[in-house]
Amino acid sequence: MSERPISFSAVYSARPTIQIDQQSYDKVSELLIGMDITEQEGGLSSLQLRLSNVASDPSGGASFAFEDGSIVTLGKSILVFAGPVSTPMEIFRGMITGVEAEFREEGPPELLVLAEDAAQQARMARRTKTYDELSLADLAQAVADSLGLQLIVTGFSDRVGTWMQLNESDLAFLRRVLERYDGDVQVVGDELHVSPRDEVRRGTVELRMHSQLRGVRVMADLAHQTTKVTVAGWDVAQGSRLTAESTGAHQGPGEGSTGAEWLGRASIERTEHIGHAAVRTQNEAQALVDSTFDQRARRFVCLEGMADGNPEIRVGTHVTISEIGPRFSNTYYVTRATHRYDLEVGYRTQFEAECAYWGERA
Repeated sequence: MSERPISFSAVYSARPTIQIDQQSYDKVSELLIGMDITEQEGGLSSLQLRLSNVASDPSGGASFAFEDGSIVTLGKSILVFAGPVSTPMEIFRGMITGVEAEFREEGPPELLVLAEDAAQQARMARRTKTYDELSLADLAQAVADSLGLQLIVTGFSDRVGTWMQLNESDLAFLRRVLERYDGDVQVVGDELHVSPRDEVRRGTVELRMHSQLRGVRVMADLAHQTTKVTVAGWDVAQGSRLTAESTGAHQGPGEGSTGAEWLGRASIERTEHIGHAAVRTQNEAQALVDSTFDQRARRFVCLEGMADGNPEIRVGTHVTISEIGPRFSNTYYVTRATHRYDLEVGYRTQFEAECAYWGERA
């Protein structure tokens, strides 16, 4: 995922821009009440759009705004843009999958428009299928082809053996295999991006408390940290036992002491042995222990923040947080982002992020 540094000198629009079937309608923007766009690790972004469903007519009366189905209806494409007025950025592209009407005794009728990105098609049908000598790049290509998306893949060209897709959707199966090899998948525009987690960097943003950052909650927690992860298995081809262990491979951005180092300071040795997953080769075993250790390590410090509306804050963005004390001020990796708009406070971005480091380096 390409890096796009942010410039705060740009003039930002307080209201997102919405296109339906590649067309902009003033009525949609004028009657917009609220919006939530959520994206997360593993892909599948979703949109909730709340619209007032009443508008003035030329005779001076009022009538339903969207009930003729010419603008808001099932199956239409929808795009949302936010950011600088001169160069707005696309923050959602998908298809309308649900329209809900709400009528109250007080207040105008409203429509709730629901949409998901292109990965929605990959979660609908379940299948059982065997993949011989599978490479993750080939699996991602098959999913991208079924969605009509261009694949952007980094690495994952090595074959990883035979895999069974057992009554799973294509999206669930792709997520499961990628998790084992510490990868992530996202739909970006008309592309499917698949990358090792340590190579995902979707941009860099700096947020300072009492400036662009409205509020933050952050916690360092040793409860799930380990000092080592091990696994054992049987190499059928070689006819021999195999073992692997990891103390970390790719722990993400930031600086300071890791959870394992803090455990060491407390004289705690905590080894996790993976006994529920079979491994057949040394490479597979090493990838599994590295992935398991790193996924735990990166969640050592978890952060929830609310910022001024910023389309650059996306899953995979490296966010540098400052003015929250020397132990917690650090660079975090965004794992979930919600772009939110309402008439009361305007455009905000709520996000979750993680970091493997806390405090000073041991």
